[in-house]
Amino acid sequence: MATRKTSSRKTSSKSGAAKKTTTRKSSAKRTGARKTTARKSASKSTARSKVKKAMHERKEGTLKSGRSGKKVTSRKQAIAIGLSEARKRGAKIPKKRGS
Repeated sequence: MATRKTSSRKTSSKSGAAKKTTTRKSSAKRTGARKTTARKSASKSTARSKVKKAMHERKEGTLKSGRSGKKVTSRKQAIAIGLSEARKRGAKIPKKRGS
């Protein structure tokens, strides 16, 4: 009978310890998820709006490049300008790739 009691105690202590650790982990995950989600959506909307504005200006013919001031006609160039402006504003966008 002594062996039965020790085995039941072991299982009860394991399940109690497991419950405590799972609640801690889940609460930590929830808080972290909320913060990162809010930041990502805000930065995405900033980047999205900047690129949208740059594309609109390109279609109108009013988008100009930085130093030379020439009219931008390339779609890729317009997207690059929009992302660059979003980065300046502090949006979280991946860094530029090397050629």
